[in-house]
Amino acid sequence: MTMSEPVRGSGSWTLLTGHGHVLVEIARNPQARIRDISPVVGLTDRSVQAIVADLESEGYITRTRTGRRVVYSVNRESLFRHSAQGSHRVGPFLDLLAEAQAGSASQERSD
Repeated sequence: MTMSEPVRGSGSWTLLTGHGHVLVEIARNPQARIRDISPVVGLTDRSVQAIVADLESEGYITRTRTGRRVVYSVNRESLFRHSAQGSHRVGPFLDLLAEAQAGSASQERSD
């Protein structure tokens, strides 16, 4: 299952925005390319590229070129942007989602 597949219900919305999905995927796989991230989050390459630029300009991620590849690092100390969560750091949130996704992947393998 990818992040873009709805789990239940018939609605078309997801709890996380595209920015949230991309940030989670970069945290899970810092060496992923834009074209690797796109199908996982269910967005076009161009949309992911714009989101990555937003995340970088706001300090959530940094990009480092290693040869011909780009490696991302997440600033886990960044605060959520919305005032309702503004005192919370993104690091624990990303840990929770990465852990949940790792658990569901291992469950799928054992089925």
